[in-house]
Amino acid sequence: MLIRAGFGVVLALVGPLAMAQPVLRAVGLESQYADVLAQIGGPYVRVVAIQSNPNTDPHEFEVTPGVAAALHGADLVVENGLGYDAWASQMLDGTKAKVLSAQNLLNLPDNSPNPHLWYRTDTMPAVAAAAAAFFEAKDPAHKAVYAANLKTFDASLVPWKREIAEVKAKYAGAPVAVTEPVADYLLQETGMKIMTPFSFELSIMNGTDPSPQDVAAEEALLRGDKVRVFAYNEQVTDPQTQALLALAKRHDVQVLPVYELMPAGAAHYQGWMLQATAALSQALAAGAK
Repeated sequence: MLIRAGFGVVLALVGPLAMAQPVLRAVGLESQYADVLAQIGGPYVRVVAIQSNPNTDPHEFEVTPGVAAALHGADLVVENGLGYDAWASQMLDGTKAKVLSAQNLLNLPDNSPNPHLWYRTDTMPAVAAAAAAFFEAKDPAHKAVYAANLKTFDASLVPWKREIAEVKAKYAGAPVAVTEPVADYLLQETGMKIMTPFSFELSIMNGTDPSPQDVAAEEALLRGDKVRVFAYNEQVTDPQTQALLALAKRHDVQVLPVYELMPAGAAHYQGWMLQATAALSQALAAGAK
């Protein structure tokens, strides 16, 4: 069950243990991390998602007093890192919260160019394991519950990984275009060949104007029958990306919507990733020449 809060989402689990009193408080700065925390913590951890609206630009997030209160009351906070949620850094100074960074768990240097780590298959297992270890240490009375939830979560990722392997086996090397590197990790893991100049991706991601040469190269991909799929960030758009979307549709390039936060109706993080990978497979099939 999702309970809407003023600035985010409070996640709770429904089931035979739902009446148990939470022992710990955890915060996921993005809804996908909060969802994983809720799956691991079960009824003994009250989890809040700070950024949870997939219809807003996460780069324009504005901190409210409620956000500060949630962070200062948390035992555990999970951030993405790589500057993606740098707005929280100062707010976390002086809090009691243990901060887990997906970036640090994956041992990624600060200059890693793509911060959209949740599209990697190794990110959430690392986050879940670290969260379970923290919960077990802070609340040893429910250690068995946290351990069982971690095992269940890891098993729930198997269908997604299987889908990735199937897409790669069938479509490896297929050329695709993107607006920015939101789903690049997934595209790379499925064996896609990303044709968009990376300098163009970075410009769109950082809100700067891409060079005329990069714009021309991107447009040529979409109008020249050179790519089978166009991965389009539905959450962060501007006139430039909207024009590219229209161009892709005019030239019958299959569009793959991607998001920076869990889209509405997603059945947990793993369900979202499985759906995204299945949608890629369907787009590739429809875009076969």
